[in-house]
Parts: sequence; C-alpha cells; structure tokens
Amino acid sequence: MKYPKLRELKEAITALIKGPYTTKFPAEPHVAMPGFRGKPTPDKELCIACGACAEVCPARAIEVKNNTETSPKTRDIIWHYDLCIYCGQCERLCTTQKGVTLTQEYDLATTDRSTLYSGVQKELVVCQDCGEIIGTKDQLLWIYKKIGPLTGGNYNIIFTAQNELGLSSEDSNTKSDKEQVQRADLYRLLCPKCRHVALVFNQTGKQI
Repeated sequence: MKYPKLRELKEAITALIKGPYTTKFPAEPHVAMPGFRGKPTPDKELCIACGACAEVCPARAIEVKNNTETSPKTRDIIWHYDLCIYCGQCERLCTTQKGVTLTQEYDLATTDRSTLYSGVQKELVVCQDCGEIIGTKDQLLWIYKKIGPLTGGNYNIIFTAQNELGLSSEDSNTKSDKEQVQRADLYRLLCPKCRHVALVFNQTGKQI
C-alpha cells in the first residue's frame, strides 16, 4: 500500500499537534492517575496497631511484632513493600479508616530489599496478673472515644483512659504473687481468663 490509511494519518497529525501520549519518565516524574494504588503508608498518629490490616493482607506483607521483653512493652506493625501486591485491603478494612493510606508513590525500585519497609510502634496494655496482651493503649483509647458512656462495662478501657488523663495509677492496683484472688481484682487490668477467675470469686467467694 503506497499511501497510509486515513486512521493512521489522523493519528500522526494528532500526535504532531498534541504531542506524544507517553510521558518523559524518568527524565520527568510521572503523575499517577487519581485512584492509583501505590505505596501504602501508615499514619503514626492515627494507626492504633490493632493488627486488623495484617489479618486481611492476602500477601502476608504486614508483620505484627510484639516486644514483650522491653519496658514499656510495645507492638510494631511493619509493612514489607517487597512482598506487597498493592491490593488496598489494608486501607479498605482499617479499623479506624485512617490508619493507613494508599499513596500515589510507585517508584520503589532499589537494590536493597531491607529498605523496603515502614511501620509504627505503639505501647501495649498487658494483664497485671499473667502478662497476657490485652491490646495497644491507642486501641483501647480509640474504643473509649468511639463508644463513650458504653465503656462503663469494660474496666480495662476505663482504666486505660483514666491513666491517660492522670486520674489513676497502675502502681496502686498491683499486688504480690502471694496474695489470693479478692474483690478488688475486678478493678485491675486483666485479660479475659484472669477476669473470669475474679468474677467467679466475687460471685461465690471461693478460690478457683
């Protein structure tokens, strides 16, 4: 065919007038389209480190690491971008809906995989009897603000909120290992198992 098709000619003329469709990346940074699923970035203030994002991550790219040997005890939530498939599940199913956001950052290429991560660290609240993890302090405070007066049924949340306001002291609610279960144990930071023991004693007066 000696002459180009009309469609090809039209495209050629359009390219001459409007310029090429492709961008000049990497000479110029490319601007991603709205809704692009890029690097998920946790918010160090709004993330409560509840671990819900790790539960729904299909690629298992989010690690929950409890540091129980440190003082205070802490929890790290770590996003491993070398494993991430950028599906957006962590953002969509975040408990607070604000803890992690998918940015438009896409240029993550590197020769060192150990740098492909980010995360947050939060203080843990643990049982004052057995040391079992109850949750993070920010998680309990978020629940306290979320449900308001309904927190009256959960002393762990009330106690954490009062501590944050400086209205109570954990030291005043501790006991030695030699002491037996008593009614005052109902008003301490306890895991479900230890609180069950205290509740049964409160109702029956018998040690279990």
